[in-house]
Amino acid sequence: MKKTLTLLILICLNLFFSWNAFSIQRFPKPEFESGYTQPDTLMPSARAEILAYMDVAVLILALSFISWLVLKKRSRKGVFWTSMFSLIYFGFYREGCVCSIGAIQNVSLALFDSSYTLPVTALAFFAIPLIFTLFVGRTFCAGICPFGAMQDLVAFKPMSIGVRLNAILGLLPYLYLALSILYAATGTDFIICRYDPFVGIFRMNASFGMFVFAGGLLISGIFIARPYCRFLCPYGVLLNWFSRYSRRHMTITPAHCIQCRLCEGSCPYDAIEIPVTETKNHDNTKQRLKRLIMMSFIIPLLMVVGGYTGYLLHETLAGVHSKVRLANQVINTEVSPLKAETFEIQAYKSSGKTQAQVLKEAGIVLSKFKKGSIILGGFIGLLFGLLIAGKLLKRHNPDYIPHKGRCFSCARCIDYCPVKAEN
Repeated sequence: MKKTLTLLILICLNLFFSWNAFSIQRFPKPEFESGYTQPDTLMPSARAEILAYMDVAVLILALSFISWLVLKKRSRKGVFWTSMFSLIYFGFYREGCVCSIGAIQNVSLALFDSSYTLPVTALAFFAIPLIFTLFVGRTFCAGICPFGAMQDLVAFKPMSIGVRLNAILGLLPYLYLALSILYAATGTDFIICRYDPFVGIFRMNASFGMFVFAGGLLISGIFIARPYCRFLCPYGVLLNWFSRYSRRHMTITPAHCIQCRLCEGSCPYDAIEIPVTETKNHDNTKQRLKRLIMMSFIIPLLMVVGGYTGYLLHETLAGVHSKVRLANQVINTEVSPLKAETFEIQAYKSSGKTQAQVLKEAGIVLSKFKKGSIILGGFIGLLFGLLIAGKLLKRHNPDYIPHKGRCFSCARCIDYCPVKAEN
């Protein structure tokens, strides 16, 4: 029996590495006789399809396991060790790709460009954590995302940064999400991947700039827990929205809250809602109605202002697109013919394209950016409006509870609650 089991394990390992080798050799590098040296690629090696599906299976199993740990076992220790597994598997072994955060761009491009084929695994990594969040909260953030796991390791002395600063910095992920969708949908760039601070660490090939960026985040993470997750992560915006409507969510206490306040400062992410008593929340129905009417005018006004601002900025935002950049260089070359030619101008001249063709292509891109920038500006205006409305129309809350949107379900606060589960 033992020999048979050993043989089966060896066969499985052989198949595993055979598939991996096969995937790498599907598209061999071309041979050059000129002595050309192949540059080092920044992308991970190709992966066999069956192994890509195995990643999806691992994602589902890990999400199921950590959701059980958070909701049923209420185990912070279990969450921690699951996050270490995710850091090793999805981080260092899979080199941070495919990841749910970057998959936003794949999905955005597929929605606006019919010629783009969306990889099934990218769609799965985008959708599955959102589906889980809709049922059990942000357990993906608790211990499956390798970015979060890495930052959790350095959160030695986390401190509160206050409600106002949290609210202001909390707008950055929305802006980042909107820009990443705009640039992906217009085929400009995948900025989430380009400026990913941690992938370079996982692949051991970070550029100096990205190394400094990642190092800055990790050093600041000693005092401000998970700075990337809280103030930059665009996928966290979607998880925040879905978690607010989650069917079940982690609770601090397993039974009735006794208001002992032991959990009040336990959350390193400032995600515990302090009770709003009747004394503090003395607004009557008439006052709330007046504020509601006021916000019904302010929110649309902010959206219009934001949309107009986006319209004014659309040419600037489109300036990084290769076709718009080329058109600008072509025009500048005509104005200053003695100026040294760039690589793009040399390539344009050798391609045989006319100036009219270049300008026409740039015009199409600008048209897309005009629409996208107006929507982006309106979206940012809507966010400001909802932020103000949230402050003015705060609901009565009698207990210490985790904020369903901002809570990462890390289960730290559970250990602070002295209340035992009711039988």
